[in-house]
Amino acid sequence: MRVRGWVRGLCLLAAATLLAACTAGGDDEGRPALRSCDEVACSGVIDGAAYQILLPQAWNGTLLLYSHGYRTAQPAPPDFAPVDTSPEPAPGWSSGHHEVGQALLDKGYALAGSAYSANGWAVPEGVRAGEQLYEFFRDNVGAPQRVYAWGDSLGGLITAQLAEAHPDWVAGAAPLCGVLAGLNPNMDLALDVAYAVKALLWPKMRLTGFASYEDAVRNFQGAATRVIAAASDTGGQGPAKVAFIAALADAPSRTGRFDGATPESRVKAAAEGVLTALGFGTYGRYDIEQRVGGNPSSNADTDYAQRFTVADQQRIDALAPGATARFARVLAGAPRVSADPAARTAAAELGDPQGTLRNPMVTLHTLDDPLVLSANESWYAERVKAAGAAAELEQFLTVPPATYPQDPGAPYGAGHCNFTAASRTGIITVLDDWVRLDRFPGAVSVAKALGRDSGYDPQAVAPPWPRGGEQPTP
Repeated sequence: MRVRGWVRGLCLLAAATLLAACTAGGDDEGRPALRSCDEVACSGVIDGAAYQILLPQAWNGTLLLYSHGYRTAQPAPPDFAPVDTSPEPAPGWSSGHHEVGQALLDKGYALAGSAYSANGWAVPEGVRAGEQLYEFFRDNVGAPQRVYAWGDSLGGLITAQLAEAHPDWVAGAAPLCGVLAGLNPNMDLALDVAYAVKALLWPKMRLTGFASYEDAVRNFQGAATRVIAAASDTGGQGPAKVAFIAALADAPSRTGRFDGATPESRVKAAAEGVLTALGFGTYGRYDIEQRVGGNPSSNADTDYAQRFTVADQQRIDALAPGATARFARVLAGAPRVSADPAARTAAAELGDPQGTLRNPMVTLHTLDDPLVLSANESWYAERVKAAGAAAELEQFLTVPPATYPQDPGAPYGAGHCNFTAASRTGIITVLDDWVRLDRFPGAVSVAKALGRDSGYDPQAVAPPWPRGGEQPTP
Protein backbone atom coordinates (compact mmCIF):
# COMPACT_ATOMS: atom_id res chain seq x y z
CA MET A 1 0.00 0.00 0.00
CA ARG A 2 1.33 3.46 -0.92
CA VAL A 3 2.08 5.87 1.94
CA ARG A 4 -0.49 8.39 0.67
CA GLY A 5 -3.14 5.70 0.57
CA TRP A 6 -2.18 4.37 4.00
CA VAL A 7 -2.61 7.83 5.52
CA ARG A 8 -5.94 8.28 3.73
CA GLY A 9 -7.07 4.87 4.97
CA LEU A 10 -6.34 5.80 8.58
CA CYS A 11 -8.19 9.10 8.18
CA LEU A 12 -11.23 7.40 6.65
CA LEU A 13 -11.23 4.75 9.38
CA ALA A 14 -11.09 7.41 12.07
CA ALA A 15 -13.81 9.48 10.44
CA ALA A 16 -16.08 6.47 10.01
CA THR A 17 -15.56 5.43 13.64
CA LEU A 18 -16.33 8.92 14.90
CA LEU A 19 -19.39 9.24 12.69
CA ALA A 20 -20.72 5.88 13.82
CA ALA A 21 -20.37 6.96 17.44
CA CYS A 22 -21.85 10.44 17.09
CA THR A 23 -24.51 10.41 14.33
CA ALA A 24 -27.96 10.51 15.86
CA GLY A 25 -30.45 8.21 14.20
CA GLY A 26 -27.85 6.01 12.52
CA ASP A 27 -28.28 2.24 12.45
CA ASP A 28 -26.32 -0.40 14.30
CA GLU A 29 -23.77 -0.66 11.48
CA GLY A 30 -22.80 3.01 11.83
CA ARG A 31 -24.49 4.26 8.68
CA PRO A 32 -25.60 7.91 8.93
CA ALA A 33 -29.25 8.84 9.29
CA LEU A 34 -31.27 9.44 6.12
CA ARG A 35 -34.61 11.18 6.04
CA SER A 36 -37.22 9.77 3.68
CA CYS A 37 -38.89 11.51 0.76
CA ASP A 38 -42.03 11.62 2.90
CA GLU A 39 -40.16 13.92 5.26
CA VAL A 40 -38.25 16.13 2.82
CA ALA A 41 -38.83 17.39 -0.72
CA CYS A 42 -36.87 15.01 -2.96
CA SER A 43 -37.78 17.09 -6.00
CA GLY A 44 -38.26 20.79 -6.49
CA VAL A 45 -36.39 23.91 -7.54
CA ILE A 46 -33.32 25.53 -5.99
CA ASP A 47 -32.40 29.00 -7.26
CA GLY A 48 -34.06 28.38 -10.62
CA ALA A 49 -32.67 24.85 -11.11
CA ALA A 50 -35.01 21.85 -10.92
CA TYR A 51 -33.54 18.95 -8.91
CA GLN A 52 -34.37 15.34 -8.11
CA ILE A 53 -33.09 13.08 -5.35
CA LEU A 54 -33.43 9.29 -5.33
CA LEU A 55 -32.93 7.37 -2.10
CA PRO A 56 -32.00 3.69 -1.62
CA GLN A 57 -33.70 1.37 0.82
CA ALA A 58 -30.46 1.02 2.80
CA TRP A 59 -27.99 3.90 2.42
CA ASN A 60 -24.29 3.10 2.20
CA GLY A 61 -23.42 6.66 3.25
CA THR A 62 -22.34 7.86 -0.22
CA LEU A 63 -24.05 10.52 -2.32
CA LEU A 64 -23.57 10.42 -6.10
CA LEU A 65 -23.94 13.95 -7.47
CA TYR A 66 -24.61 13.75 -11.21
CA SER A 67 -24.16 16.58 -13.75
CA HIS A 68 -25.88 16.12 -17.10
CA GLY A 69 -24.40 16.97 -20.49
CA TYR A 70 -24.92 19.85 -22.89
CA ARG A 71 -28.51 20.85 -23.63
CA THR A 72 -29.25 23.38 -26.32
CA ALA A 73 -30.54 26.76 -25.19
CA GLN A 74 -33.04 26.83 -28.08
CA PRO A 75 -34.60 24.10 -30.28
CA ALA A 76 -31.85 22.90 -32.60
CA PRO A 77 -31.31 20.80 -35.73
CA PRO A 78 -32.10 18.23 -36.87
CA ASP A 79 -35.56 17.93 -35.31
CA PHE A 80 -35.87 21.22 -33.37
CA ALA A 81 -37.32 19.35 -30.40
CA PRO A 82 -38.30 21.39 -27.33
CA VAL A 83 -35.38 22.10 -25.02
CA ASP A 84 -34.92 19.76 -22.08
CA THR A 85 -35.23 21.29 -18.60
CA SER A 86 -35.80 18.12 -16.58
CA PRO A 87 -33.57 17.18 -13.62
CA GLU A 88 -31.25 14.23 -14.10
CA PRO A 89 -30.24 12.27 -10.96
CA ALA A 90 -28.55 9.50 -12.99
CA PRO A 91 -27.62 8.98 -16.66
CA GLY A 92 -30.76 8.60 -18.76
CA TRP A 93 -33.14 8.74 -15.80
CA SER A 94 -35.29 11.65 -17.02
CA SER A 95 -35.84 9.96 -20.40
CA GLY A 96 -37.00 6.71 -18.81
CA HIS A 97 -33.74 4.75 -18.89
CA HIS A 98 -33.47 3.65 -15.26
CA GLU A 99 -31.03 0.73 -15.55
CA VAL A 100 -27.94 2.61 -14.35
CA GLY A 101 -29.72 4.56 -11.65
CA GLN A 102 -31.55 1.53 -10.29
CA ALA A 103 -28.38 -0.55 -10.18
CA LEU A 104 -26.69 2.17 -8.12
CA LEU A 105 -29.69 2.50 -5.82
CA ASP A 106 -29.56 -1.27 -5.29
CA LYS A 107 -25.94 -0.87 -4.21
CA GLY A 108 -27.02 1.62 -1.54
CA TYR A 109 -26.04 4.92 -3.18
CA ALA A 110 -28.16 8.04 -2.84
CA LEU A 111 -28.52 9.84 -6.18
CA ALA A 112 -29.03 13.54 -6.88
CA GLY A 113 -28.99 15.68 -10.00
CA SER A 114 -30.13 19.03 -11.30
CA ALA A 115 -31.32 20.60 -14.55
CA TYR A 116 -29.26 23.80 -13.98
CA SER A 117 -30.88 27.23 -14.12
CA ALA A 118 -30.04 27.65 -17.82
CA ASN A 119 -29.21 25.58 -20.89
CA GLY A 120 -26.40 26.04 -23.39
CA TRP A 121 -22.76 26.15 -22.26
CA ALA A 122 -24.00 26.30 -18.69
CA VAL A 123 -20.84 25.45 -16.75
CA PRO A 124 -21.18 28.18 -14.07
CA GLU A 125 -24.85 27.27 -13.66
CA GLY A 126 -23.97 23.58 -13.44
CA VAL A 127 -21.27 24.12 -10.83
CA ARG A 128 -23.58 26.33 -8.77
CA ALA A 129 -26.41 23.78 -9.05
CA GLY A 130 -24.07 21.01 -7.85
CA GLU A 131 -22.91 23.06 -4.89
CA GLN A 132 -26.43 24.03 -3.86
CA LEU A 133 -27.84 20.53 -4.31
CA TYR A 134 -25.07 19.07 -2.15
CA GLU A 135 -25.80 21.64 0.57
CA PHE A 136 -29.53 20.93 0.39
CA PHE A 137 -28.94 17.19 0.69
CA ARG A 138 -26.50 17.60 3.57
CA ASP A 139 -28.77 19.97 5.51
CA ASN A 140 -32.13 18.33 4.83
CA VAL A 141 -31.75 14.69 3.80
CA GLY A 142 -28.64 13.36 5.51
CA ALA A 143 -24.95 14.13 6.02
CA PRO A 144 -22.99 11.96 3.56
CA GLN A 145 -19.88 10.17 4.67
CA ARG A 146 -18.56 10.87 1.17
CA VAL A 147 -19.67 12.52 -2.07
CA TYR A 148 -18.68 11.40 -5.55
CA ALA A 149 -19.22 13.90 -8.36
CA TRP A 150 -19.79 12.46 -11.81
CA GLY A 151 -21.22 13.58 -15.13
CA ASP A 152 -21.30 13.18 -18.91
CA SER A 153 -19.83 15.46 -21.58
CA LEU A 154 -20.34 19.07 -20.43
CA GLY A 155 -21.29 17.49 -17.12
CA GLY A 156 -17.82 15.90 -17.10
CA LEU A 157 -16.32 19.38 -17.29
CA ILE A 158 -18.62 20.53 -14.48
CA THR A 159 -17.53 17.48 -12.48
CA ALA A 160 -13.86 18.40 -12.88
CA GLN A 161 -14.57 21.99 -11.83
CA LEU A 162 -16.41 20.77 -8.72
CA ALA A 163 -13.63 18.34 -7.82
CA GLU A 164 -10.93 20.99 -8.13
CA ALA A 165 -12.91 23.65 -6.27
CA HIS A 166 -14.23 21.50 -3.40
CA PRO A 167 -11.77 18.83 -2.28
CA ASP A 168 -13.19 19.29 1.21
CA TRP A 169 -16.43 17.52 0.30
CA VAL A 170 -15.91 15.94 -3.15
CA ALA A 171 -14.12 12.76 -2.07
CA GLY A 172 -13.80 11.45 -5.62
CA ALA A 173 -14.85 12.29 -9.17
CA ALA A 174 -15.70 10.45 -12.38
CA PRO A 175 -15.99 12.61 -15.51
CA LEU A 176 -17.36 10.56 -18.42
CA CYS A 177 -16.57 11.65 -22.01
CA GLY A 178 -15.77 15.00 -20.43
CA VAL A 179 -14.83 18.28 -22.13
CA LEU A 180 -11.73 18.31 -19.95
CA ALA A 181 -9.70 20.67 -22.13
CA GLY A 182 -12.28 23.34 -21.40
CA LEU A 183 -14.14 25.74 -23.65
CA ASN A 184 -11.50 27.66 -25.60
CA PRO A 185 -9.41 24.78 -26.99
CA ASN A 186 -12.51 22.85 -28.06
CA MET A 187 -14.13 25.86 -29.69
CA ASP A 188 -10.87 26.63 -31.50
CA LEU A 189 -11.16 23.16 -33.06
CA ALA A 190 -14.79 23.84 -34.01
CA LEU A 191 -13.56 27.03 -35.68
CA ASP A 192 -10.92 25.02 -37.57
CA VAL A 193 -13.64 22.83 -39.05
CA ALA A 194 -15.92 25.71 -39.99
CA TYR A 195 -12.96 27.64 -41.43
CA ALA A 196 -12.06 24.71 -43.70
CA VAL A 197 -15.68 24.22 -44.77
CA LYS A 198 -15.86 27.89 -45.71
CA ALA A 199 -12.56 27.74 -47.62
CA LEU A 200 -13.23 24.49 -49.48
CA LEU A 201 -17.01 24.12 -49.77
CA TRP A 202 -18.97 27.30 -49.05
CA PRO A 203 -17.16 30.68 -49.29
CA LYS A 204 -20.27 32.59 -48.14
CA MET A 205 -20.39 30.83 -44.75
CA ARG A 206 -20.27 33.07 -41.68
CA LEU A 207 -17.80 31.88 -39.01
CA THR A 208 -18.53 34.19 -36.06
CA GLY A 209 -20.72 37.11 -35.08
CA PHE A 210 -24.06 35.62 -36.12
CA ALA A 211 -26.85 38.19 -36.30
CA SER A 212 -29.27 35.90 -34.45
CA TYR A 213 -29.82 32.31 -33.42
CA GLU A 214 -31.77 31.79 -36.62
CA ASP A 215 -28.83 33.15 -38.60
CA ALA A 216 -26.52 30.64 -36.89
CA VAL A 217 -28.92 27.78 -37.68
CA ARG A 218 -29.11 28.87 -41.33
CA ASN A 219 -25.33 28.83 -41.54
CA PHE A 220 -25.24 25.34 -40.06
CA GLN A 221 -27.89 24.08 -42.46
CA GLY A 222 -26.15 25.60 -45.48
CA ALA A 223 -22.80 24.16 -44.47
CA ALA A 224 -24.30 20.76 -43.62
CA THR A 225 -25.97 20.54 -47.04
CA ARG A 226 -22.63 21.10 -48.74
CA VAL A 227 -20.74 18.63 -46.54
CA ILE A 228 -23.31 15.90 -47.24
CA ALA A 229 -23.20 16.65 -50.96
CA ALA A 230 -19.38 16.56 -50.96
CA ALA A 231 -19.29 13.22 -49.14
CA SER A 232 -21.63 11.78 -51.78
CA ASP A 233 -19.69 13.20 -54.75
CA THR A 234 -18.29 9.93 -56.03
CA GLY A 235 -17.06 11.48 -59.27
CA GLY A 236 -15.22 14.48 -57.84
CA GLN A 237 -13.01 15.71 -55.02
CA GLY A 238 -15.80 15.99 -52.44
CA PRO A 239 -14.91 12.91 -50.38
CA ALA A 240 -11.27 14.01 -50.23
CA LYS A 241 -12.34 17.46 -49.01
CA VAL A 242 -14.49 15.95 -46.27
CA ALA A 243 -11.67 13.63 -45.20
CA PHE A 244 -9.25 16.58 -45.20
CA ILE A 245 -11.53 18.73 -43.04
CA ALA A 246 -12.07 15.89 -40.56
CA ALA A 247 -8.32 15.22 -40.33
CA LEU A 248 -7.76 18.91 -39.65
CA ALA A 249 -9.49 18.47 -36.30
CA ASP A 250 -8.24 14.92 -35.70
CA ALA A 251 -11.81 13.62 -35.89
CA PRO A 252 -11.94 9.82 -35.46
CA SER A 253 -12.28 7.54 -38.45
CA ARG A 254 -15.07 5.63 -36.67
CA THR A 255 -18.31 6.88 -35.16
CA GLY A 256 -21.31 5.31 -33.49
CA ARG A 257 -22.88 4.63 -36.91
CA PHE A 258 -19.89 4.02 -39.16
CA ASP A 259 -17.13 1.54 -38.37
CA GLY A 260 -14.59 2.92 -40.86
CA ALA A 261 -13.88 -0.59 -42.12
CA THR A 262 -14.15 0.49 -45.78
CA PRO A 263 -13.19 3.70 -47.62
CA GLU A 264 -16.90 4.55 -48.00
CA SER A 265 -17.51 4.05 -44.29
CA ARG A 266 -14.49 6.21 -43.41
CA VAL A 267 -15.81 9.07 -45.55
CA LYS A 268 -19.23 8.80 -43.89
CA ALA A 269 -17.58 8.79 -40.46
CA ALA A 270 -15.55 11.85 -41.48
CA ALA A 271 -18.72 13.61 -42.61
CA GLU A 272 -20.43 12.84 -39.31
CA GLY A 273 -17.47 14.25 -37.41
CA VAL A 274 -17.50 17.42 -39.51
CA LEU A 275 -21.26 17.90 -39.09
CA THR A 276 -20.95 17.38 -35.34
CA ALA A 277 -18.27 20.06 -35.07
CA LEU A 278 -20.30 22.43 -37.27
CA GLY A 279 -23.21 22.28 -34.85
CA PHE A 280 -21.06 23.60 -32.04
CA GLY A 281 -19.31 25.95 -34.43
CA THR A 282 -22.58 27.69 -35.43
CA TYR A 283 -25.68 27.59 -33.22
CA GLY A 284 -23.57 26.39 -30.28
CA ARG A 285 -21.14 29.25 -30.88
CA TYR A 286 -24.01 31.75 -30.95
CA ASP A 287 -24.95 30.86 -27.36
CA ILE A 288 -21.34 31.15 -26.23
CA GLU A 289 -20.74 34.47 -27.98
CA GLN A 290 -23.84 35.88 -26.29
CA ARG A 291 -22.47 34.76 -22.92
CA VAL A 292 -18.99 36.24 -23.36
CA GLY A 293 -19.78 39.30 -25.47
CA GLY A 294 -17.94 38.39 -28.65
CA ASN A 295 -15.91 35.76 -30.47
CA PRO A 296 -13.54 33.84 -28.13
CA SER A 297 -11.96 31.63 -30.81
CA SER A 298 -8.90 32.09 -32.97
CA ASN A 299 -6.87 30.39 -35.66
CA ALA A 300 -4.59 33.38 -36.29
CA ASP A 301 -1.47 31.49 -35.21
CA THR A 302 -2.55 27.94 -36.05
CA ASP A 303 -0.11 25.95 -38.14
CA TYR A 304 -2.37 23.58 -40.04
CA ALA A 305 0.58 21.92 -41.76
CA GLN A 306 1.34 20.15 -38.49
CA ARG A 307 -2.10 18.53 -38.36
CA PHE A 308 -1.59 15.94 -41.08
CA THR A 309 0.31 12.74 -40.42
CA VAL A 310 1.71 10.61 -43.21
CA ALA A 311 -1.24 8.25 -42.73
CA ASP A 312 -3.68 11.18 -43.01
CA GLN A 313 -2.11 12.30 -46.27
CA GLN A 314 -2.17 8.79 -47.71
CA ARG A 315 -5.88 8.35 -46.92
CA ILE A 316 -6.83 11.75 -48.35
CA ASP A 317 -4.67 11.44 -51.45
CA ALA A 318 -6.10 7.99 -52.14
CA LEU A 319 -9.44 9.72 -52.66
CA ALA A 320 -7.95 12.43 -54.92
CA PRO A 321 -4.23 12.40 -55.83
CA GLY A 322 -2.35 15.39 -54.44
CA ALA A 323 -5.41 16.62 -52.55
CA THR A 324 -3.75 17.21 -49.18
CA ALA A 325 -1.18 19.66 -50.50
CA ARG A 326 -3.72 21.33 -52.80
CA PHE A 327 -6.30 21.89 -50.06
CA ALA A 328 -3.62 23.03 -47.61
CA ARG A 329 -2.65 25.80 -50.03
CA VAL A 330 -6.27 26.97 -50.16
CA LEU A 331 -6.38 27.19 -46.35
CA ALA A 332 -3.07 29.01 -46.24
CA GLY A 333 -4.47 31.72 -48.50
CA ALA A 334 -7.78 32.17 -46.67
CA PRO A 335 -8.30 35.01 -44.15
CA ARG A 336 -7.70 33.93 -40.55
CA VAL A 337 -9.91 34.68 -37.54
CA SER A 338 -8.76 36.48 -34.40
CA ALA A 339 -10.46 36.25 -31.03
CA ASP A 340 -11.75 39.20 -29.09
CA PRO A 341 -9.34 39.22 -26.11
CA ALA A 342 -12.00 40.10 -23.55
CA ALA A 343 -14.33 37.41 -24.90
CA ARG A 344 -11.57 34.79 -24.79
CA THR A 345 -10.77 35.68 -21.19
CA ALA A 346 -14.46 35.49 -20.29
CA ALA A 347 -14.76 32.14 -22.08
CA ALA A 348 -12.00 30.69 -19.91
CA GLU A 349 -14.30 31.32 -16.95
CA LEU A 350 -16.81 28.96 -18.58
CA GLY A 351 -14.56 25.95 -18.02
CA ASP A 352 -10.79 25.70 -17.83
CA PRO A 353 -9.74 22.89 -15.45
CA GLN A 354 -6.23 23.29 -14.11
CA GLY A 355 -5.62 19.73 -12.93
CA THR A 356 -5.27 20.69 -9.26
CA LEU A 357 -6.65 17.44 -7.89
CA ARG A 358 -6.39 16.51 -4.24
CA ASN A 359 -8.63 13.45 -4.27
CA PRO A 360 -8.97 10.51 -6.69
CA MET A 361 -10.46 11.02 -10.13
CA VAL A 362 -11.23 8.30 -12.68
CA THR A 363 -12.27 9.19 -16.22
CA LEU A 364 -13.91 7.11 -18.93
CA HIS A 365 -14.00 8.04 -22.62
CA THR A 366 -14.86 6.32 -25.87
CA LEU A 367 -11.71 6.28 -27.97
CA ASP A 368 -13.63 7.31 -31.11
CA ASP A 369 -15.72 10.25 -29.95
CA PRO A 370 -16.57 12.67 -32.79
CA LEU A 371 -18.04 15.35 -30.50
CA VAL A 372 -15.72 15.53 -27.47
CA LEU A 373 -12.46 14.16 -28.80
CA SER A 374 -10.74 11.65 -26.54
CA ALA A 375 -7.72 13.96 -26.86
CA ASN A 376 -9.45 15.92 -24.09
CA GLU A 377 -8.09 13.21 -21.79
CA SER A 378 -4.52 13.86 -22.92
CA TRP A 379 -4.94 17.59 -22.42
CA TYR A 380 -6.21 17.15 -18.87
CA ALA A 381 -3.57 14.57 -18.00
CA GLU A 382 -0.90 17.12 -18.94
CA ARG A 383 -2.54 19.70 -16.71
CA VAL A 384 -2.74 17.26 -13.80
CA LYS A 385 0.89 16.27 -14.25
CA ALA A 386 2.00 19.92 -14.31
CA ALA A 387 0.03 20.52 -11.11
CA GLY A 388 1.87 17.68 -9.38
CA ALA A 389 -1.33 15.64 -8.96
CA ALA A 390 -0.70 12.73 -11.33
CA ALA A 391 -1.12 10.21 -8.49
CA GLU A 392 -4.78 11.25 -8.18
CA LEU A 393 -5.81 10.59 -11.80
CA GLU A 394 -6.52 7.36 -13.67
CA GLN A 395 -7.99 7.42 -17.18
CA PHE A 396 -9.70 4.60 -19.07
CA LEU A 397 -10.77 4.19 -22.69
CA THR A 398 -13.29 1.95 -24.38
CA VAL A 399 -12.61 0.74 -27.93
CA PRO A 400 -15.25 -0.42 -30.44
CA PRO A 401 -15.24 -3.77 -32.24
CA ALA A 402 -13.41 -3.88 -35.57
CA THR A 403 -16.72 -3.97 -37.43
CA TYR A 404 -20.34 -3.30 -36.57
CA PRO A 405 -23.53 -2.58 -38.55
CA GLN A 406 -24.74 0.95 -39.10
CA ASP A 407 -27.96 -0.05 -37.37
CA PRO A 408 -27.94 -0.39 -34.38
CA GLY A 409 -24.34 0.89 -34.52
CA ALA A 410 -21.38 0.46 -32.21
CA PRO A 411 -22.24 -1.29 -28.93
CA TYR A 412 -19.52 0.73 -27.16
CA GLY A 413 -16.26 2.55 -27.77
CA ALA A 414 -17.35 4.75 -30.72
CA GLY A 415 -19.77 7.67 -30.60
CA HIS A 416 -20.24 10.29 -27.93
CA CYS A 417 -20.66 8.87 -24.41
CA ASN A 418 -21.51 5.47 -25.88
CA PHE A 419 -20.94 3.31 -22.79
CA THR A 420 -22.66 0.16 -21.63
CA ALA A 421 -24.82 0.43 -18.54
CA ALA A 422 -22.48 -2.00 -16.76
CA SER A 423 -19.46 0.18 -17.47
CA ARG A 424 -21.25 3.23 -16.04
CA THR A 425 -22.03 1.48 -12.78
CA GLY A 426 -18.62 -0.17 -12.89
CA ILE A 427 -16.71 3.11 -13.02
CA ILE A 428 -18.42 4.10 -9.77
CA THR A 429 -17.26 0.79 -8.27
CA VAL A 430 -13.71 1.56 -9.41
CA LEU A 431 -13.86 5.01 -7.83
CA ASP A 432 -15.42 3.75 -4.61
CA ASP A 433 -12.82 1.01 -4.21
CA TRP A 434 -10.06 3.59 -4.65
CA VAL A 435 -11.51 6.19 -2.27
CA ARG A 436 -13.02 4.00 0.41
CA LEU A 437 -10.76 0.95 0.35
CA ASP A 438 -7.60 2.47 -1.14
CA ARG A 439 -7.75 -0.24 -3.80
CA PHE A 440 -5.77 1.25 -6.68
CA PRO A 441 -7.56 0.73 -10.05
CA GLY A 442 -5.34 -1.73 -11.87
CA ALA A 443 -6.21 -3.16 -15.28
CA VAL A 444 -7.58 -6.44 -13.93
CA SER A 445 -9.87 -4.86 -11.36
CA VAL A 446 -11.06 -2.21 -13.82
CA ALA A 447 -11.87 -4.83 -16.48
CA LYS A 448 -13.83 -6.81 -13.92
CA ALA A 449 -15.75 -3.75 -12.73
CA LEU A 450 -16.59 -2.41 -16.20
CA GLY A 451 -17.70 -5.78 -17.51
CA ARG A 452 -16.64 -8.15 -20.27
CA ASP A 453 -18.56 -6.32 -23.00
CA SER A 454 -17.57 -2.76 -22.11
CA GLY A 455 -14.85 -2.38 -24.74
CA TYR A 456 -12.32 -1.42 -22.06
CA ASP A 457 -8.79 -1.76 -23.42
CA PRO A 458 -5.95 -1.20 -20.92
CA GLN A 459 -3.53 -0.75 -23.83
CA ALA A 460 -5.51 2.05 -25.50
CA VAL A 461 -4.01 5.52 -25.26
CA ALA A 462 -5.81 8.79 -25.87
CA PRO A 463 -4.30 10.70 -28.81
CA PRO A 464 -2.45 13.95 -28.17
CA TRP A 465 -4.21 17.25 -28.63
CA PRO A 466 -4.12 18.31 -32.31
CA ARG A 467 -0.87 20.04 -33.09
CA GLY A 468 -0.40 23.52 -34.44
CA GLY A 469 -2.64 25.46 -32.03
CA GLU A 470 -2.97 26.06 -28.31
CA GLN A 471 -1.40 23.31 -26.23
CA PRO A 472 -2.17 22.14 -22.64
CA THR A 473 0.24 24.24 -20.63
CA PRO A 474 -1.00 25.65 -17.32
